[in-house]
Amino acid sequence: MDVQLQWSTEEAQRIYATPFNDLLYRAHMVHRANFDPNAVQLSRLLSIKTGGCPEDCGYCSQSAHYTTGVEATRLLEVERVIDAARIARDGGATRFCMGAAWRSLRDRDVETIVAMVKGVKALGLETCMTLGMLSPAHAEALAEGGLDFYNHNIDTSERFYEEIITTRTYADRLETLANVRRAGIKVCSGGILGMGETVEDRIEMLRTLANLEEQPESVPINMLIPIPGSPLENAKPIEAIEFVRIIALARILMPRSYVRLSAGRTEMSDEMQALCFFAGANSIFVGETLLTAANPANERDRELFARLGLEATTCEHTH
Repeated sequence: MDVQLQWSTEEAQRIYATPFNDLLYRAHMVHRANFDPNAVQLSRLLSIKTGGCPEDCGYCSQSAHYTTGVEATRLLEVERVIDAARIARDGGATRFCMGAAWRSLRDRDVETIVAMVKGVKALGLETCMTLGMLSPAHAEALAEGGLDFYNHNIDTSERFYEEIITTRTYADRLETLANVRRAGIKVCSGGILGMGETVEDRIEMLRTLANLEEQPESVPINMLIPIPGSPLENAKPIEAIEFVRIIALARILMPRSYVRLSAGRTEMSDEMQALCFFAGANSIFVGETLLTAANPANERDRELFARLGLEATTCEHTH
């Protein structure tokens, strides 16, 4: 199945608005044509440097602009990261994601970050980093170190973006994605639902990603976790069917991308997650925490997979 090169706003909105059963049927057929429909890839996320971030992202517990109770820490030692990766691998994860609360990667930290990448890869895991903005030189250094994926979410639509973040621009985010791609690293980029954006904003976020010169290999879709002390602590939760519609649209617009259920799964019922998997989600984060937020316990995920007949898989396409 060929990936369509450019999606128009009207086309994406029309797909989103189709009757729910028709939307899910189409999304599932696209999913089935590109992936094993009963296989889900497992990733594990570790905060390698927590808190004290100079950015003012309104959803984030780690911003220095807000009092959220998160204490700032130093960058973890390489061995501690490798130990955590070994536990993740033994628990079934095939990708290990490492996140630092930075505005951008600094020269002095490159050697340590590359050592983490090499150590984690030596365990047989795929590696992913999220370190803020990346210059072309830093992207090249990470590529030479063997980094598989770089995560840099665009978060929302360009229109709504400045309502959430003022310390960097939408163009800055797209530039980092371009630097990552030019360096030969796979792109992981998605967004957050439930920040007060419109349905049109959600659709535009996906359209922006789908219309990149090369679509992201991984698309994390987060449901906002309202953080006490942050500007979005009283945000109205997104309705479950609206969330599932976005998962389905992501699958249709980006047929060969892994679509990951990311933050917010603790608030999702088993039935909601089951609909997301049917609609094309085929990756999740496992482990009790995501950076600083809660995540379902491993046992709950194992039980859900057993009930649905799902299996954990590696990150290889089946078609």
